[in-house]
Amino acid sequence: MEDFVTVARSGELPEGTGSTFTVDGRLVAVFHTAEGYRAIDDLCPHMGASLGAGHLEGTTVSCPWHAWRFDVCNGQWVDNPKMKVSSHEVRVAGDEIQIRLSPEEADG
Repeated sequence: MEDFVTVARSGELPEGTGSTFTVDGRLVAVFHTAEGYRAIDDLCPHMGASLGAGHLEGTTVSCPWHAWRFDVCNGQWVDNPKMKVSSHEVRVAGDEIQIRLSPEEADG
């Protein structure tokens, strides 16, 4: 997918929170950090919990099931940089939060 897709409007996602959206059939977690909006794949690779429902602290989200921590800027697992989830480009156009998906990566 090459185009940006609108997932929400500015103000719908309070700072310090995340939410999950479907973009072109793919679940994407979008977070509002102090530095702006960030997006990563929603499903934790451990057991499939929604990262969008996790606790956000700074730019680190903790999986709500087993507390695996991911950097929402680049998708890296904080405790093992060899593992990551995909991160996606985010922009704000007017009052629209828009996502452009990165290509799907092989696991691990």
